[in-house]
Amino acid sequence: MQARHTAIAFLAVFALAGCATNDLGDSRSLNKTEKGALIGTASGAALGAIINHKNRGKGALIGAVGGGLTGAGVGYYMDRQAQDLLRQLQPEIQRGEISVEKRASDNAILVSMTANTGFDNNSSALKPAYLPTLDKLARLLNQYGKTTVTVIGHTDGLGTVEHNQVLSEQRAQSVLDYFASRNVNPLRLESYGRGKTEPRADNATEAGRALNRRVELWILPVVAG
Repeated sequence: MQARHTAIAFLAVFALAGCATNDLGDSRSLNKTEKGALIGTASGAALGAIINHKNRGKGALIGAVGGGLTGAGVGYYMDRQAQDLLRQLQPEIQRGEISVEKRASDNAILVSMTANTGFDNNSSALKPAYLPTLDKLARLLNQYGKTTVTVIGHTDGLGTVEHNQVLSEQRAQSVLDYFASRNVNPLRLESYGRGKTEPRADNATEAGRALNRRVELWILPVVAG
């Protein structure tokens, strides 16, 4: 069962539509070529440098989620979660606001959210219109409680290192705090800011900068043993 399910990769990455705006307030419309460049970019993210379960304390974490996953159940559990994320978030995916990727290699799920959708320029306050999407995510995170969720904030390459680092941390924390307010167990949650240090596209172009401005959720199984 595990081999069959973990071989399935669920990837839904859609182009940002309309006008892309950076954190310094510059904007212009993306053409079809630039929109197409958004597809498939999420899969290159490096997981090892981002997630560290030791920060949470594994024993306390396993207890908090009512026991870890084992054997073939790990892949099956994460596949089901990825399917439900894709189904519930389909409107946001179609609008280019979110992408969802299930990685067969390590059973991680990456949910990438565009910062333009969630935040105003140079702000870490969540836009009210985005809260229903976060509510969907929170419900699914509570439904699939045997996971950890690490929220990572990223910015584009414009502006100072210090400004972008702080902004990325604040945006990630805003998302984490919202999940906690929706009863996602805080022991499952972590947040980090990467500023402009981990671009996934070329900061020399607006299309690339639009890709780099994002908040990512890395969802990992809690495995027993």
